[in-house]
Amino acid sequence: MQSESDPKRVFVAAGGTGGHVFPAAALTAELLKRDYLVHWLTDDRVSSYDEAFLGARIHRVSSATFARKSPVALARGAIQLLTGFYESRQLIKRYQPDLIVGFGGYPTFPPLYMGQKLGVPTCIHEQNAVLGRANKAVLKNIHAVAMSLPQTRGLDGHARTIHTGNPVRPEVIEAADRPYPTMGGHLPFRLLVFGGSQGAQFLSEVVPAAFELLPEDKRNLVSVVQQCRPENLSTTLARYRALGMSIELETFFEDLPQRMAESHLVISRAGASTVSELAVIGRPAILIPYPGALDHDQRLNAEGLAEAGGAWIREQADLTPERLAGDLSALLDEPEKLWTAASAAKSAGYPDAAVRLADLVDELTHNSN
Repeated sequence: MQSESDPKRVFVAAGGTGGHVFPAAALTAELLKRDYLVHWLTDDRVSSYDEAFLGARIHRVSSATFARKSPVALARGAIQLLTGFYESRQLIKRYQPDLIVGFGGYPTFPPLYMGQKLGVPTCIHEQNAVLGRANKAVLKNIHAVAMSLPQTRGLDGHARTIHTGNPVRPEVIEAADRPYPTMGGHLPFRLLVFGGSQGAQFLSEVVPAAFELLPEDKRNLVSVVQQCRPENLSTTLARYRALGMSIELETFFEDLPQRMAESHLVISRAGASTVSELAVIGRPAILIPYPGALDHDQRLNAEGLAEAGGAWIREQADLTPERLAGDLSALLDEPEKLWTAASAAKSAGYPDAAVRLADLVDELTHNSN
């Protein structure tokens, strides 16, 4: 039996992509500062993120999505899900958490569902403007819903919703201390382009094509840092080099928050973590929502930053090289627009989101006694 003097135990469940995992890691870091015992529950696909959860105990829980239609795949998924329920039940029985916090991604469903069955308080954090499928599956019996944005679609009038903002990594908070970079004179205009595995293909095509349409004197002002898929690296590099441009291409940037802080303009997709990090750091962006995103959540994610004046939304179907070249040319001609947008972006950020969410955890674990 846990006594009042024992540290509180919290299960943090997150899976799938960095968009789910990064906020979970930020909350974990804040809870560890407050002397919680934190357990991270996820599946094997995100083992590369384990270092972000140093200080927490890490557990793998089986799970599956039922998006696949093959009968064999469905049967395999059902077995994995049942295994996840059993594993989650064993973990809950063994460690007796005071609270389970879910951040979305289907690996979070078994621990949250089983926690609710066993009477453990649960809450979820929704990063996107539209409630995710895993979060929606446990919504009925959830104790509280924390939201990145003031309004989230799909909550169906849930009684307890709290706007905390989207927790960002410590590296983002550190990058946020850097002022907007000076422009002009001998200093290059630094452009950062990234889009995750789903976005780099399109951006590797349209961004070089836009620079091919710009006059040489404007191209020479720009230094490009861009993420590319491995299969696009050589072709994209050759296009930039043919233009005589300063270019750095990588398949992945370990130091992306620092790269954001060094940039005058970002071109990217509009995932929840990307939008939150741009706002906290305070960098203007041309956001291109991924057209295949479920429920068009990336479009809705981008709208808040755009309405604040910190970003410009461009739909992929409409973003021709000519359109992007026009956008870049206009911003190069009027850099004061970028200064204004950078300030507007920063005003929309929530650097204290992890603290706000941890305060909610404090409340829920206190009330669970």
